[in-house]
Amino acid sequence: MAQLKPTRTAFLLGGAAALLATSIARSVGTGSEFLSGEGMPYGAFDRLPKTDLPVAGGTIHVGLAPGTLSLQRQEIMGWVARSARAVSMYYGRFPVASLRLLIVPVGGDGVRGGTTWGYRGAAIRMLLGSAAETADLSRDWMMVHEMVHTALPDMNSRSNWLSEGLAVYVEPIARTQAGDLTPEKIWADMVRDMPLGLPGGGDGGLEGTQSWGRTYWGGAIFCLLADIGIRKGTGNRLGLREAMRGVLAAGGNHEVDWPIRRILATADKTVGGSVLAGLYDTMGNRPAMPDLFGLWRDLGIRQTDDGVSFDDNAPLAAVRKAITARGGA
Repeated sequence: MAQLKPTRTAFLLGGAAALLATSIARSVGTGSEFLSGEGMPYGAFDRLPKTDLPVAGGTIHVGLAPGTLSLQRQEIMGWVARSARAVSMYYGRFPVASLRLLIVPVGGDGVRGGTTWGYRGAAIRMLLGSAAETADLSRDWMMVHEMVHTALPDMNSRSNWLSEGLAVYVEPIARTQAGDLTPEKIWADMVRDMPLGLPGGGDGGLEGTQSWGRTYWGGAIFCLLADIGIRKGTGNRLGLREAMRGVLAAGGNHEVDWPIRRILATADKTVGGSVLAGLYDTMGNRPAMPDLFGLWRDLGIRQTDDGVSFDDNAPLAAVRKAITARGGA
């Protein structure tokens, strides 16, 4: 059975997550069938009127739970379509043929969080603040993050770092390839935040980690190293994107359960070599410490007072450009 996928939001908010949960409970009621329990309320969703959104290779069935929103339905559908487009560009198609997307109005502003399930068909529940504005949807990353989850098989909870790390890594890259973000923005964020994923005193490998930093940013470091390693081994023709497309082509979406080694082996076979399996052997059960400073230097990323600048003469500058190329070219 698919595991509940907590979003990056819950981990980054820390102690504020409790206040957010209290606000949500007050705004929709603790007994709401759209929020109660640990699983997706498939039955409650299926009773809602839906708007069907065709996407590349599938359909998203959008249901809006009762509640008050300042946004218009067309703005919400535009947000969904824009997010699906970015994910579809990265994976070559939308990861699942049919997705139930439940949007629940809650108190507050902005996009408040999301969760993805697959045990009765792919489903996402997004919490949208009643005071959310158009600008909140334009800068939102959570919808893409959750949609990326649908492209990976469910795994043992010990391997949650791969699911979350992949979503953290792919989300901004997919949005950049779709033209919704700039390379400067996402590389600056990686330079700033990836050190949070390095092991600290007493940390082990990524498998079974209970640390939010290791789960999200440690997993993202793994994905970045895999992307670079694959590109080095294929003359920059292929990357992590093609490897994960191979998993999807083999039937490995979120509606099935696979062990992590099957996922990595399938991805490696798609692009040739054993980059992912090798990284897993290095980082999975041991506290590996990648040289991020040296990696940024080789990619030609220089930190500045207001972000980053690029050195196109750096050894891996072509790899950096290929990872974020518009349209994924």
